[in-house]
Amino acid sequence: MKSDVYELNSLETDFRQIPAEAERVAVYSKLDAKSAMRLRLLAEEMICMLPQLLIYGKGKFWIENKGRRFDLRLRVYPDRMEDTDRDQILSVSKSGKNAAAVGIVGRICAAVEAAVSDRAKFARNDPVGAYMADISAQTGAMAWSLVTYRNTVNKDESAEAWDELEKSILANLADDVTVGLLSGKVDITVTKEF
Repeated sequence: MKSDVYELNSLETDFRQIPAEAERVAVYSKLDAKSAMRLRLLAEEMICMLPQLLIYGKGKFWIENKGRRFDLRLRVYPDRMEDTDRDQILSVSKSGKNAAAVGIVGRICAAVEAAVSDRAKFARNDPVGAYMADISAQTGAMAWSLVTYRNTVNKDESAEAWDELEKSILANLADDVTVGLLSGKVDITVTKEF
């Protein structure tokens, strides 16, 4: 089943419509109250990404499910990828690092930013290379995955990153979060099996 596809318009409207869509899907799928609340919480967490993601362009939100597996999908269509230069933006920072890439939502947004920036470099320097990057992305290469990140964080060596994982609603409720880039579209998928 695929829910209605919601066109992201204004943050105020999106803040109401996205959780409402999650509730409609929960009712339609006959989820129990606890699972329905978790689906809504995951949708609300995706809303937190919108201010940072929609600076690139327009977007869409929808939910797909097969049986008890639910995929909350957010797709952003950047307006002009070739104008985005992540390295130039970050060079303004004294550390040269992305200070906003804190917490799980911040890390997801940073992964999107890196994917958009990398493709923008290809598009500026080598249009054929950009096309080839899209082809390699079609083979299943993912830019970022919560499961992979979770598996690489060592509790003893990186207390701060481990603390972020323990406090994050997304990290605790979602089975996985993936960020990918294909043909100029950025896809974020939050997966949960009830």
